[in-house]
Amino acid sequence: MCGIIGYTGPLEADNILLNGLAGLEYRGYDSAGIAYFGNDSKIHLIKTVGKVAALKELVKQESDCSSHCGIGHTRWATHGEPSDVNSHPHSGTRVTIVHNGIIENYMELKDFLISKGRTFLSDTDTEVVAQLLDYKYNGNPLETIDSVMAELKGSFALGIMFKDFPDRVFAVRRESPLIVGVAEGECFIASDVPAILQYTRDYYLLDHDEIVTLSPDGVSFVDEHLDPIEKELQTA
Repeated sequence: MCGIIGYTGPLEADNILLNGLAGLEYRGYDSAGIAYFGNDSKIHLIKTVGKVAALKELVKQESDCSSHCGIGHTRWATHGEPSDVNSHPHSGTRVTIVHNGIIENYMELKDFLISKGRTFLSDTDTEVVAQLLDYKYNGNPLETIDSVMAELKGSFALGIMFKDFPDRVFAVRRESPLIVGVAEGECFIASDVPAILQYTRDYYLLDHDEIVTLSPDGVSFVDEHLDPIEKELQTA
């Protein structure tokens, strides 16, 4: 089963993401990757077939991984063979995502996007969601996510970064697990509590079709109508 981690805060995001992925290794996987906002305000991807240890070695080789915001993923292949190209994260021009779950109608959506001139690099259902988010992006992440959610069938959890918002991570879930961790000045998303226990024991449970925004100011939640909601803080 795939694992998701996301972070925004004052610490080095690559370390948080790699440690979080290591805490999710028990779920089983065949590849791993991270995406982060670099000092150039661009989203950088590092991903590979194999274990988190192999990903760590690739990260060490990067000249500048300094970042305070990013997402990570361990993948168990469902659509497309294990390969560097099929590994998460996946991107459109302005959107990068990680995904746990199955998009049941991904071929229908892929055919639509191809008819609109979109091209695909991977065999995954995840890239279809990334491309659909990018196709529909109107400058408002919450409206865009809500619009895409209305078209998706299946069970899934998504961690999302938009190029225009270099200090934010967005997330949404439908049936697949996802929690939202909080600590002083930093926020997390994760597929399970062990991914964030070394940083915080405080977390929120994200309900179906709710969208969360992680920012330096904290976390905020909206429901499927984009109305703000309050949630009860849990402690592990």
